[in-house]
Amino acid sequence: MKKTRAETDFSHRRITRRAALLGGAQLLFIGGLAARMRFLQVDQADQFRLLAEENRINVRLIPPSRGEVFDRNGLRLAQNAPSYRIVIVREDAGDTDLVLERLSRIIALDEETLERTRLELKRSPSFLPVTIAEDVSWDDISRVSVNAPALPGVTPEVGLSRVYPQGSDFAHVLGYVGPVSDYDLEKITDPEPVLRIPRFQIGKVGVETKLEPMLRGKAGAKRVEVNAAGRVMREIDRREGTPGSDLQLTIDAKLQGYVQARLSEESASAVVIDCDNGDLVACASAPTFDPNLFVRGISVKDYKSLTENKYRPLASKTVQGLYPPGSTFKMMTAMAALEAGLIGPDETVYCPGHLTVSGRRFHCWKRAGHGWVDLQTSLKRSCDVYYYDLAIKIGIEKISAMAKRFGLGIRHDVPMSAVAQGIAPTMDWKATNYGQDWRVGDTVNVSIGQGFMLASPMQLAVMSARIATGRAVEPRLIKSIDGVETPSRGGEDLGLNENNLRKMRRAMNAVVNDRRGTAYGSRIIEDTMRMAGKTGTSQVRNITAAERRAGVIRNEDLPWERRDHALFVSFAPIDKPKYAAAVVVEHGGGGSKAAAPIARDIMLQALYGAAPPLEAYPAKDRERIDLQQEKLRDMQPQASFIGRDQA
Repeated sequence: MKKTRAETDFSHRRITRRAALLGGAQLLFIGGLAARMRFLQVDQADQFRLLAEENRINVRLIPPSRGEVFDRNGLRLAQNAPSYRIVIVREDAGDTDLVLERLSRIIALDEETLERTRLELKRSPSFLPVTIAEDVSWDDISRVSVNAPALPGVTPEVGLSRVYPQGSDFAHVLGYVGPVSDYDLEKITDPEPVLRIPRFQIGKVGVETKLEPMLRGKAGAKRVEVNAAGRVMREIDRREGTPGSDLQLTIDAKLQGYVQARLSEESASAVVIDCDNGDLVACASAPTFDPNLFVRGISVKDYKSLTENKYRPLASKTVQGLYPPGSTFKMMTAMAALEAGLIGPDETVYCPGHLTVSGRRFHCWKRAGHGWVDLQTSLKRSCDVYYYDLAIKIGIEKISAMAKRFGLGIRHDVPMSAVAQGIAPTMDWKATNYGQDWRVGDTVNVSIGQGFMLASPMQLAVMSARIATGRAVEPRLIKSIDGVETPSRGGEDLGLNENNLRKMRRAMNAVVNDRRGTAYGSRIIEDTMRMAGKTGTSQVRNITAAERRAGVIRNEDLPWERRDHALFVSFAPIDKPKYAAAVVVEHGGGGSKAAAPIARDIMLQALYGAAPPLEAYPAKDRERIDLQQEKLRDMQPQASFIGRDQA
C-alpha cells in the first residue's frame, strides 16, 4: 500500500530531527574529548612528562638549625659546624644491600657502619633518609656524585653537627648531644617526625637536654624531584623551619676555665655565685671529659675509660653530688638558736672534748677540747661540743626549717641534669624513710652537718650567698634567651634578724682572718677583698672506740675512698659581698688544708677578673702561688685563663 505524500513528509521530518540530536551529542562528546586531550597534553604536559620518565615528587624534612650557646660575655660554648654526610632513602634505592655493596667499593665503609645502616633502614620509614657516613671528606663526596647513576637513593648532603669549642670546661654544665635512640623516643609523647630521622642529634644531658625543645627549633620541609634511580633532579619548593633559640649562660668562660684547671688534679667541685642576682659565674666538676666525643657516638674504649674511673668524671658533682656538709653547717644550727632566742653571742659552753648524750659519747674533733667557747670562738675554732649543746636545746625541727630557709634540702631550679634535692631531715622524714623514731643523738649528729644531713656544693654556695646578703638568692644559669634577659634571682629579704646575720658574718670573718681561725692560712691580704668563710670536714666512715683509744688513723694513711671529704664555703668582699662560693674535695681530708686554699684562689680570680697580683696572697705563699699560676696558664693556653702579663 503506497504512503500518501503527507505521510512521507512527516517521516522525513522525524528522521531529520533524530539525526540532529544524535549529531549534536556526537559533537558534544568529541568536543569534550578534545578539551580533555588538550588539558592532558598541554596544560599538564610537564607533570605527565615526569611520570612518563618514571620521576616523582618527594617531600623531605629539613632539620632545624640548633640554637647556639654563649657565655656571659658572648664567647661561643656550643655551635654548629658544617659536616658532609652521605644518606640513603630506602624507597628510592630498591635493593639496598646491592647499593651499599657498591658504595663500599667507592668509599671506605667498615662492616660495623654497614650493619648499623642496614638496621636503621629496616627500622625507619622507607621515605626517611638514613645517614650512612658522617663527617666525610670532599673527595668522598665527589666520588659518590660521579657514581650517582650506579647508586640509586644515595645522596651526598651538607648538614650541621654540634661542636663544643671550649672542650671539657663546660662538659658538666652544657652536657652534649647525640643521635636519637629508642630510649629517647620512649620518653617523648607523640615525638615530632624530625626525631625519627636516624642519627638526628638531640640533647642527652645538661643544658642540651633540659632545654632541648627550645634549642632544637621546628623542622622545615622541601619538595624535590627525583628520577627512577632515586637521584634528586631539582628542588621544587622549600618551607624553612624555625631555628632553635640561642642561649646566653651566666657562666664566665675565663673563670670557668681557671676553676677547671685549679681542680684538675682532684675529685672535686666548685660553685661561684653572684650575690647580687644569683648568677652562677662558675660551676665546675673535676675530673671532666670532652663532650665532643659523644656527638657522633663515643667509642667503647673511650666510654669504658670514663665509667671505670674511680673519680667519676661523668658525674656533675656540683648539683648531683650530695655530701655531709660537716662544720659548714654549723651556721644553720647557730642561726636556728639565735632566731629562737635560746642563746646570746656572749653565752659560753664548756668543751672538754666530748659530750655524753643518752649514754653515748659524741666527740669533738679536738681530743683535748676547746675549754669555754662563745658563738664566735666556736665557729672560728670549729668546736663541735658547742653545737651538740645547742642541738639539744633547739631540736631537729627548728634546725631543719632554718636549713631549708637558707637553701639546703631544696631542689633548685637550674637546667642541669639530675639536680639533687639533698636532705634536711626531720622526725617525719626518718619515720617515712626508715620506719624508725627520731633520737636525740640524730639531732646531735645533724648539728655539725653529719648523720642524715646531705647537701650539694650548689646548695652550700646558695647558703653562703644568703648569709652574706640576708636575701633568698636563687641560682640563675640562663642569662638571656634570643637576647631577652631572664629575670634576676637576687631574691626577697629572708625576714631574719639582721643582728643575728651580722654575728654569723663576723664569726665567718674570724674563721679566715683571725690568727686562731681554721682557715687563717687561706686568707686574702688585700683589704678591699678580704674573704669570710667556714671550713668543713665530713666523715665517710665510723671511728670505733678501739681506734680512738689507739689513736685515730690519719687521713693520709687511709685508702683514698675512706678519707674524709674537705669542704669550704665563703663570700667576699666582707664589707660588700659580691661573690659566694663553695668547694668540695672528695676524700680530701681537712677542709682547711684541701678546700680552703682552692676557694681562696678561685675567689681572687673572680674578684680581679684575671690572675690576681701576688700581693693579694700571704707573703709566705707568694713563691708557691707564682709557680702554681704559671702551671695553670700552661694548662689553659687559650683565652680561658688570663695571666698578669695580659691583664
